[in-house]
Amino acid sequence: MKVNVAAINDDVKPALNGVTFSSFKLGDFIDSLAILFIVIGAFVLIVSGLGLFGACCEVKCMLVTYAVLVMVLFLMKVVAVALWFTMKSALEDVVKKGMMDSFQKNYKADDLNNADVLSNAWNYMFLSLDCCGVVNIKTDLGSSNPWVAGLLPGVHVPKTCCTGVDATNYNSNPNPGPCTSGTSGYNTKGCYEAVTGEITTYGNIFVGVGIAILVIELLAVVFAFVICCQAGSKDNVV
Repeated sequence: MKVNVAAINDDVKPALNGVTFSSFKLGDFIDSLAILFIVIGAFVLIVSGLGLFGACCEVKCMLVTYAVLVMVLFLMKVVAVALWFTMKSALEDVVKKGMMDSFQKNYKADDLNNADVLSNAWNYMFLSLDCCGVVNIKTDLGSSNPWVAGLLPGVHVPKTCCTGVDATNYNSNPNPGPCTSGTSGYNTKGCYEAVTGEITTYGNIFVGVGIAILVIELLAVVFAFVICCQAGSKDNVV
């Protein structure tokens, strides 16, 4: 996951951080997803070790602590899965509107050396995610976009949207040319689709794995209490 979200780097994040929902900035949120999964996984591993030791040695206090922690994790996952299903559509609407507003206000030139950091970030996003504009570049570059006033005659697509280009060679494309004129050779996928694709992919993985883990955690709590009861019975016999 950490490798797959590497495209959302420090060059791209300023453009996405202009989109906020609740108190979260979109760029930081996507970048933090991998770290969040790693932290949760590490915590689950520690809790599992506690349960394993408590079960093998039949230490009741460890088993009770393990069961309580697993129940907390269980309830947290139930809430998270429920929120994903209820807020997914609303989240996508917020992201789409926020990205469109940011693009229309901040995209000012098709280069990486503009004085405006946000404009540069949009170009880095085009290069990193192989996308162009927000939904459809020819629609997105309307008269309200600051860059339109500086367009060369016949140019309708930024050089950074041309296929097969990177930060070192995007200026080598003819301007105007087949790509920048919008005839062929540019990325047709909007960046909204590219970004939400990242979120949805990991969201679906989270839901699928989360539901499976919920079942396992519920069984783990039951077995922990069964072992506790058996340990208590043995103590009474002795």
